[in-house]
Amino acid sequence: MAISMYQASVPVFIRSLKNLSAILKKGAAHAKAKKIDPEVLANSRLYPDMFSLIRQVQVASDSAKGAGARLAGIQPPRFKDEETTLSELIARVDKTIDFLRTLKAKQIDGSEAREIVLQFPNAMLRFTGQDYLLGFAMPNFYFHVTTAYDILRHNGIELGKGDFLGERPPRKKKKGTARRKVMRRNR
Repeated sequence: MAISMYQASVPVFIRSLKNLSAILKKGAAHAKAKKIDPEVLANSRLYPDMFSLIRQVQVASDSAKGAGARLAGIQPPRFKDEETTLSELIARVDKTIDFLRTLKAKQIDGSEAREIVLQFPNAMLRFTGQDYLLGFAMPNFYFHVTTAYDILRHNGIELGKGDFLGERPPRKKKKGTARRKVMRRNR
């Protein structure tokens, strides 16, 4: 069974962004409980030459909405990078999810060969849609989500792999599955 470009992108971004939102909420709750200025967490970084938590979340947001829009053949929405608090970062993540939910499979499916061009100050990168999603957009997105997680974990927020992965997606049950599970358990 083939997976579509939509299935490989939008639902994956939404799930990880929901998990990021939950992680940020845990950070805010921790700061409140420990009487830590939440601005300290928002401006924390793992190393002096790395982005702060604020910027990690902004780039994760930009990566997800940019990828979804480009694959759909539309302009990505622009969000001002004005967040300074954890609650503002959560709101940005929610706004990104809201945008992604507007994208439909018919806009994205079939974009495997679509040309995606990214213009940077010193370079222009050209991709096919599939190479862009799998080789650039997804790795970039996960790098920044992971680093946001790591910054909060490094600052003492009790997080685990389950927070990063979130709830396990529901699986479709196959006919006869329950009986096989019982039989395996009895071996």
